Amino acid sequence: MKKIIFIPIIITTVLLAVASCGKGKTTKSAATAAADSTAIAKVRVQQVEAREVEQTASFTTTVLPEAKNSIAPQTPGRIRRIFVEVGSRIAKGQRLVQMDAVQQNVLKTQVDNLQETFNRVEQLYNVGGASKQDLDNTRTALEVAQTNLKNTNENTYLLSPLTGVVTARNYDDGDLFNGQVPILTVMQINPVKLTINISESYFPQIKLGMTVDVNFDVLPNDKFSGKIGLVYPTIDPATRTFAADVKLANPAGKIRPGMFGRVFVNFGKQKRVLVPDRAVVSQQGSGVKFVYVVDGDKVHYTEVQIGNRIGNEYEILSGLTDGQTVVIAGQTKLQDGAQVQVIN
Repeated sequence: MKKIIFIPIIITTVLLAVASCGKGKTTKSAATAAADSTAIAKVRVQQVEAREVEQTASFTTTVLPEAKNSIAPQTPGRIRRIFVEVGSRIAKGQRLVQMDAVQQNVLKTQVDNLQETFNRVEQLYNVGGASKQDLDNTRTALEVAQTNLKNTNENTYLLSPLTGVVTARNYDDGDLFNGQVPILTVMQINPVKLTINISESYFPQIKLGMTVDVNFDVLPNDKFSGKIGLVYPTIDPATRTFAADVKLANPAGKIRPGMFGRVFVNFGKQKRVLVPDRAVVSQQGSGVKFVYVVDGDKVHYTEVQIGNRIGNEYEILSGLTDGQTVVIAGQTKLQDGAQVQVIN
């Protein structure tokens, strides 16, 4: 009987001991959590200040030619010869293409015959052998033929309307021009044009002749300067932007249509609050920027609108004032109203 009683006593004792240990651990963990929740965060801070800074805005753009022309006759016909290739540099008035000259020869013969007829009628008119009506009719027929010949000449020998470069050739010698695509495409690339879309807030500040800086990714070692050549008079209601054209000299031909570029416009200096970039935190998922402003021994969540990055600082467009103190290190575990300890 003693053995039967002894075993339950041992089991009960062990269970009580285990329960006691578990209760102790639970109490200790709760105490630790409570202590952690009341811990004061240690942070580093810095006072912000307002300074005069350059107000520069950048705009991405694609290079366009100053002018672009399609070279083609008014009517279909046989191409006798093309005098240039893609990439050829051309001058204004240079002969580019020769079309079939059969029609030209026919019209030239017609003009010569009408000129002789007009000369005879004019002589007769001067001696009273022809009427004024005969003279006028002959003159009109000659002028119409001369106009037709001039038009045919222009469509037989195709000349360049600009100084530039050949950018496309769609036919070869002997091909029949069908009127669907031009024989050649030529572009004026000095100067070139860059169209930028600017926020409407800058509309009063953009003026004709303003100097701008331009960079190209493919020409990292070259710096270019252009001027505002055209400001479009209307604002797009969908994007709240307006367009402006930048004219950029290109005497060496380094800049080519289609290149990606960045235009930098300087709007002068303005006083802005500057904060270290370490102070600005991005809210995940929303893109909102904020800082923690120190007020006594507590911090307050403050949303800010940032402008340009200047070195290792951001200019603040709204949200902060000159002289406020912000947290620059230790923001990870902070929340609005948290108590902090400032350390050096």
